[in-house]
Amino acid sequence: MKITLVCIGKTDDRHILDGIDVYTKRLKHYCNFQLQVIPDLKNVKNLSQEQQKEKEGALLLKSVSNQDFVILLDERGKELSSVEFSAFLEKQMVSSVSSLVLLIGGPYGFSEEVYKRGNYKLSLSRMTFSHQMIRMFFVEQLYRAYTIMRGEPYHHE
Repeated sequence: MKITLVCIGKTDDRHILDGIDVYTKRLKHYCNFQLQVIPDLKNVKNLSQEQQKEKEGALLLKSVSNQDFVILLDERGKELSSVEFSAFLEKQMVSSVSSLVLLIGGPYGFSEEVYKRGNYKLSLSRMTFSHQMIRMFFVEQLYRAYTIMRGEPYHHE
């Protein structure tokens, strides 16, 4: 299964980039993982929050095909434990999902079009984190999910 994490805006924080890099390298042993970064919108000062969500949404949707199973990383999504997320991921694999695309929206969330396209909403926490940190947290959780599936000692209950 191919897994793509699509997000808006590059990460400048070296610590976060290093963390993402660590888990991205580890994931190569388990799946075909790709991080796709869409450049930040320009001149957002002149846009309302809704206009910004619409423009970002259009860019996010360009990264999605009709065959993709799309998961929105959204604060209003379902919260899963690491073990539950691993089981969810495994279920997608055995259900013949060949391409899983996870979307991280911009600072104001997703447009209605993106919500309509999403197959599932997942929350990593009820707390709010920066969009850059969510990238690293998610990549670590994805790695953790694969180690749980394989019974490897990374995760402790």
